[in-house]
Amino acid sequence: MKIKIIALGKIKEKFLKEGIDEFLKRLTPYTSLDIVELQPIEIKDENLTERVLEQEGDKILSLIKPADYVVTLEINGKQLSSEELAQKISDITNDGISELVFVIGSSCGLSGKVSARANFKLSLSKMTFLHQFTRLILVEQIYRAFKILNNETYHK
Repeated sequence: MKIKIIALGKIKEKFLKEGIDEFLKRLTPYTSLDIVELQPIEIKDENLTERVLEQEGDKILSLIKPADYVVTLEINGKQLSSEELAQKISDITNDGISELVFVIGSSCGLSGKVSARANFKLSLSKMTFLHQFTRLILVEQIYRAFKILNNETYHK
């Protein structure tokens, strides 16, 4: 199975880039993981937030194939333990899905169209994280899931 993360914005901090790159490297024996960065649209008027989210949503949806399994990261998504995320990935793989897509929206969230396309809505925590941190946490948790699925010791 291939994994893709679609995220709005670029990682600016060197330490975050290095952390993400390290986990991408560690994931190579287990899966192919690509990160697609989209340029967020600047909101100059708060009254236009919904319109901007819809435009960003159209860009996101253009990168998702009909057969993809889509997991959106959302405030009101379901929280999973690392073991539960590992099981979710295993179940998706066993269902014959060839590509798993995680979507991280902008700081304003996701459009309703993207949320509606989700097969599963995930929340990493009740806490709020910077979007750049969210990407590092997600990549690390995907790596941890594969270590769990392969009965390897990293996850403890």
